[in-house]
Amino acid sequence: MTPEEPAAVSRAALDLTYVLYNDSSVLSHMLALLTLTPILLNPAYAALSVWTRELLFFEMWAGQMLCECFNYVLKHLIREERPNKELGDGYGFPSSHSQWMGYFASFLILHFTLRHRFVTTGYRVLDLVRDVALYTFILSWAGAVAFSRYYLLYHSIPQVLWGFGIGVAFGTTYYMLVEHLPTRKPHSILGRLRTALLANPLSTWFRLRDGWSVWADSGTEVQWLRWREDWDRQRLGAKKLQDGKAQ
Repeated sequence: MTPEEPAAVSRAALDLTYVLYNDSSVLSHMLALLTLTPILLNPAYAALSVWTRELLFFEMWAGQMLCECFNYVLKHLIREERPNKELGDGYGFPSSHSQWMGYFASFLILHFTLRHRFVTTGYRVLDLVRDVALYTFILSWAGAVAFSRYYLLYHSIPQVLWGFGIGVAFGTTYYMLVEHLPTRKPHSILGRLRTALLANPLSTWFRLRDGWSVWADSGTEVQWLRWREDWDRQRLGAKKLQDGKAQ
């Protein structure tokens, strides 16, 4: 099989990662990189899901895809054009990037607020600073990606704002249905479905788990303490062995 001559075939750019920006502006360049966040989050979802086997990450990833499908349906129902057609094909309302980040930010913030508990530093002020910094980072990241769609001229302000708002509404509703209500009311229909999902033989074989149902931080502190105990034992044992040989 030989490569085709460039002039012999019709070629197109891959819109998935194709971003036009003002190459004389540092801000434009930075926002062009930030606007790729939704694409880069997918491998992050995959890695977290497979590595940790936490149900939460599978749920969040599935919800993100459902939100994207919802955006596709809305775009083809409303059929509002982009402000600059020359920058790409497809409809512009609502902005899919903004909707993606609205979902992402709302799901994470709800989880850190309603279920996850960090191990305390021992100082309330430091705990507060940590929490404020985390929420500020999530909201700033999501807001910057949404702003990039307007700044780079891919969407109008209403398209960005509506997209972000729809993403927040979708993420909030979805989190309540798959995480908050099933864990707060385990004997409800949603709670029973969650239990069946975790307890069935296939999930057991895959080692699917819900760490937050046992530990407030999903087991991070317990695992670290176990690692430190075993590591110290091995390290000190190796040191004693080396000292014995030296004598």
